[in-house]
Amino acid sequence: MTPTLQRPVAVARVAGLLYLVIIVCGIGGEALVRGPLGVPGDAGQTVTNLVAAELTFRISVMADALMALADVALGALLYFLLLPVSAVMSMMAMAFRLAQAAILGVNLLNLMLAARFAGEGDPLAAVFLEAHGVGYDLGLFFFAVNCLLVGALVYRARFIPRWIGALLGLSGLVYLVGSTIRVVAPELAEVVAPAYGLPLVAELAFCAWLLVRGVRPRLYREAQGLAPAAF
Repeated sequence: MTPTLQRPVAVARVAGLLYLVIIVCGIGGEALVRGPLGVPGDAGQTVTNLVAAELTFRISVMADALMALADVALGALLYFLLLPVSAVMSMMAMAFRLAQAAILGVNLLNLMLAARFAGEGDPLAAVFLEAHGVGYDLGLFFFAVNCLLVGALVYRARFIPRWIGALLGLSGLVYLVGSTIRVVAPELAEVVAPAYGLPLVAELAFCAWLLVRGVRPRLYREAQGLAPAAF
């Protein structure tokens, strides 16, 4: 028997809150903290920057850990939320999101090693910082598939706007193409970098909808095969 959610709006809003945690921690940790510290081709300056911002850097690692934890919880909530649309696709979407979260969790080891070697003045710190970026891109392969699946599920669902599903699906393509280019033709990475603005817009829109509206209750109950309830 397929489980049903008794309070889908509340579940959706918790999912939206988790999504907000992921966005804030992800942007804050990578773009605002670690991004400015790495100096391509200059390991010595990278080490100097890491030492000067050690506490901030370590806080960014904690932010990434929180992001991975929120990702696991969000994957589970979206599974139950989108279950009425397709049990198989919803399960697959959760599996790919959990795989990405696992990769991000293991990838934190590179950041911890970067902090350790920077404290010893060892230029290997720059190598581990770069390795973290590579690991992040590899994790995006799994997230790309998750976005494609969640996008398709949302597009088919009537209780969340279809345009959000379309944006999520396009985001999956951006992540897939972008990560592929970073692996096979890294010299072209800067060319496709502006395209990552689309996933940011899509995920912010999905997050905002979940937080503010949750789901359309009557349509959600219809999707569950239940009689519409008065709200």
